Amino acid sequence: MPQQGEPMLAGAPVLDEVRGLTAAEVADRVAAGRTNDVPVRASRTIGQIVRANLFTRINAMVAVLFAIIAVIGPVQDGLFALVIVFNTLIGIVQELRAKRTLDRLAIVNAVRPRVLRDGEVVEVATQDVVIDDVIEFVQGGQAVVDGVVVSAAGLEVDESLLTGEADPVLKRPGDRIMSGSFAVAGSGRFRATEVGRAAYAARLAEEASRFSLVHSELRSGVNRILKFITWALFPVGALLVYSQLFLGGTVTMEESLGGTVSGPLADALRGMVAALVSMIPEGLVLLISIAYAVGVVRLGRRHCLVQELPAIEGLARVDVVCTDKTGTLTEDGMRVTEVLALDGDDGAHPVDTVLAALACADPHPNPSMAAVAEAHPAVPPWPVTAVAAFSSARKWSGASFGTPEGERHWVIGAPDVLAAQESPAAEQAELIGARGLRVLLLGRGEERVDSAGAPGPVTPVALIVLDQRIRADAPDTLRYFADQDVEVKVVSGDNATSVGAVARELELPGAHSPADARDLPEDDERLAEAVDGGSVFGRVSPERKRSMVRGLRERGRTVAMTGDGVNDVLALKEADIGVAMGSGSPASRSVAQIVLLDNRFATLPHVVAEGRRVIGNIERVANLFLTKTVYSMTMAGIVGVLAVAYPFFPRHATLINAVTFGIPSFFLALAPNVERARPGFVSRTLRLAVPAGLISGAAAITTYLMVLDGAATPELTDRTAVVITLCATTLWVLLLVAKPYVWWKAGLVAAMVGLLLTAMLTPVGRAFFALDVSDPAKVATALAVAAVAAALITVVRLVDDRLVRRKEGAER
Repeated sequence: MPQQGEPMLAGAPVLDEVRGLTAAEVADRVAAGRTNDVPVRASRTIGQIVRANLFTRINAMVAVLFAIIAVIGPVQDGLFALVIVFNTLIGIVQELRAKRTLDRLAIVNAVRPRVLRDGEVVEVATQDVVIDDVIEFVQGGQAVVDGVVVSAAGLEVDESLLTGEADPVLKRPGDRIMSGSFAVAGSGRFRATEVGRAAYAARLAEEASRFSLVHSELRSGVNRILKFITWALFPVGALLVYSQLFLGGTVTMEESLGGTVSGPLADALRGMVAALVSMIPEGLVLLISIAYAVGVVRLGRRHCLVQELPAIEGLARVDVVCTDKTGTLTEDGMRVTEVLALDGDDGAHPVDTVLAALACADPHPNPSMAAVAEAHPAVPPWPVTAVAAFSSARKWSGASFGTPEGERHWVIGAPDVLAAQESPAAEQAELIGARGLRVLLLGRGEERVDSAGAPGPVTPVALIVLDQRIRADAPDTLRYFADQDVEVKVVSGDNATSVGAVARELELPGAHSPADARDLPEDDERLAEAVDGGSVFGRVSPERKRSMVRGLRERGRTVAMTGDGVNDVLALKEADIGVAMGSGSPASRSVAQIVLLDNRFATLPHVVAEGRRVIGNIERVANLFLTKTVYSMTMAGIVGVLAVAYPFFPRHATLINAVTFGIPSFFLALAPNVERARPGFVSRTLRLAVPAGLISGAAAITTYLMVLDGAATPELTDRTAVVITLCATTLWVLLLVAKPYVWWKAGLVAAMVGLLLTAMLTPVGRAFFALDVSDPAKVATALAVAAVAAALITVVRLVDDRLVRRKEGAER
């Protein structure tokens, strides 16, 4: 028996390929650890989830600040740490829910290789394949281990995902099979020679080479912002402590507040903590994780598996959906409705008999041949001398038979490929295809179907007409995309006329002018221009599909590609977001970021809507949290320069953060949102957050200086006035961000105002949060300044919106 890693040569004395391994031989290999132990690509473990939510940059910053308050007191000023505890617990719970959903769906979607054991073909889990297993390899299947071919019938393998070589490779007994490659035509069996981490795809970073990871502008943008904030904390904190200690800004904390440690240093540290706590966007990262996790759970309920979480974000940016026709817009199954004999039928070999023989000669028929087999079950006793399996590249399949009249070569496939363009057969097929029907040509070739020049000149014998039923939910799905300004482009391997007929029945814009992909320009730039301007394309080869998707992306389009067949794999990988059908080939499912396990094209609008909800809402709450960061930095900078006491305590910061941003953002992050996301998340967020934060911070300091009126020591009424100004101003920012308004948003803002008033007007609230509203003049000053600040923020927002609309109008 060859050892793992040894080449398996054709003709070597190995286990009988017809029998495969026995149960005892499998058990021996499992005991020896010679199994395919590549880790399953799935969600994070429970330990990883806990660590990822607990040990974060945000939590580390907050922990340091809480440690300072824990030493100097009072306990109320450490309330901000509870927010982090709650945030961490919520994040862990939500991600565990998402993990359960992902793991359950991943099991459904998992590739299950078919192996030969004890003379029978059985399905096993990928991890249960052992060294020397004989594995069936059929069209659309993906190799899960390395091996050597032991038998082949027209087996053609695409290794482009591993090697970059686009042309399929014909495999014969003794040839090598690499894990990660997939069969595009024919069938065969190969014996596993490398399993687990020794296999080729596993050596390429645990199979990561097969996946193009989705770029997350959201996460990368937030990470850039967090890095800036982290570095800004040090100079801001140092400036505050220095100004409070050495420039006369420190005041002694009132004993009534329960401070356990008093004095200049303790008061300076409290002021620093109050400023820095507000600078930290403690809920932003949490809300991104929650939005992703909730999105996964919601999509899971619709039998949609998200294999890469950032794909949810990518869906929000999609403005073009490229889709196949068969199995997506039409039902999977087909039926033969008519067989039309042509002049080439010599009567010696009845068409029905030939069709039955061809169907029987194909061990793994595609849907078209399955329909032919169903309609023609009577198989003639003709020995098969050669077989050519169907491939999307050549558009035909065939077989050579030994008949009483001698060897005959029969082919079946696309009429416009097998027949001359202006022949009667091609013209008749074109007319039938214009009715939305699928047409195959049965022809007699002059060369063996496995020869280099096959099929040679073809004599048309008959046209086989197949009926394809349009999915009942396809029209509504296309209307949804039209309403959402998302273009749908049909790219199919079928005849362009037939594809156009189906598209017209679905009322797809541009369906009246379908294009034959073979007639499109070869130049990449001109091809991209033609694809961008069209809607329906037929006779699209797998390589052409990839080029079309690439061209759209190079023109700045965000492309989602849907497909289910092996001919869609290259385009699925090239697209920004690949969406595969659950019943599709293992190869297509493995490279897609999203798998529709229920095989319903109508699920896609829900997927797109979920992506828009996530990205749109996160952008909203990012505006809120970054406004808080900017106003905190503004206040800290001005206070440091003026060398006055910081206007409020850490507990005040906790109250302001909770009622203006923290609690509302949680609800806003999960709200419905159908607006398509656009690039430029960071710049667009900062355009509102920076001016709103600067104005809010300046307003708070203005109120502080006005009520302080030159006094050296601020009273609680002074600090409370600053809290009122900041709360009123930032609640106004919340109102601007929460548009469009619905009843629950108004109720949310009203509830936050109620919480704030409860804290300010009840004895318990005032004592706990150290508030005093007993001076009407100072309260009136705070509200007046807040009104001016709100007006300025509104003007900035209106001007920015007008500039954006003008820029978008110029780009159109």
